[in-house]
Amino acid sequence: MNSGPLRSGLIIVDKPQGWTSHDVVGRMRRLAGTRKVGHAGTLDPMATGVLVVGINRATRLLTYIVGTRKTYTATIRLGQSTVTDDAEGDVTNETIAAAVTEDAIRAAVANLTGDIEQVPSSVSAIKVNGQRSYARVRAGAEVDLPARPVTVHRFDIHDIRRERGGKLLDIDATVECSSGTYIRALARDLGDALGVGGHLTALRRTQVGPYGIDAAATLEELAEELQLLELDDAARALFPARELEPAEAADLSHGRRISASTEAGPVAAFAPDGRLVALLDNKGSDAKPLLVFAPGNDEAGR
Repeated sequence: MNSGPLRSGLIIVDKPQGWTSHDVVGRMRRLAGTRKVGHAGTLDPMATGVLVVGINRATRLLTYIVGTRKTYTATIRLGQSTVTDDAEGDVTNETIAAAVTEDAIRAAVANLTGDIEQVPSSVSAIKVNGQRSYARVRAGAEVDLPARPVTVHRFDIHDIRRERGGKLLDIDATVECSSGTYIRALARDLGDALGVGGHLTALRRTQVGPYGIDAAATLEELAEELQLLELDDAARALFPARELEPAEAADLSHGRRISASTEAGPVAAFAPDGRLVALLDNKGSDAKPLLVFAPGNDEAGR
């Protein structure tokens, strides 16, 4: 474990396949030497790519990161449906997809782009009567989740390949979407729209809000060097910034309001020395602190 001083910040992890997000948090706790670790948005074990992990006081930023846009690269297989809507589940139905044309695929993709109503996968982590949906499915229960609004900002098709003599079609795509969008459900719905069924065979998250795969490190790299995006820098990347006068910084440090920001909140407010003081939101003519980050070391913010 890290025996150095406690630090706060974000770690952009390139999650490996086969690991749960909880597994990654456990590893980060050991590497960072602190129990105060969380993540901003679960990735399924099958998926790889960007998992934003917060350390110490930076865990307070995770709520705001969860709601940001996400970008994924995905491979969708047409011609097979599975119980989980991805390659980890048993195949429940097969339909020859040889007659499906590229034009039909692109038309169906267009209908799944923009503001849509999406029924989440039944093996999602959504709670039903206090129990995770996936747990109910694994226990043999029928789960009927209601549709909910999501936004698919971009659904780009890069390649279409015919497999098994054309019986199956594999589609490589990039999806940029709102928080709460299930790429597995997009694969399922695309297959259903084309009448042949579909499921996800590969998924890689390449962007979460302002944090991209180029800044991500593997677990092996992090074991060699804990690549931490310091709290102040993480907040500057995530929110509009407001530079404070010394008196304003002092007021916010004690939870007092200051004059309203010119930007809509949340706004990250920084002391003259560059330290993050608070997150602000306008309330009439005042800016109210949503979160105050205590001065000094990380122990103060615990």
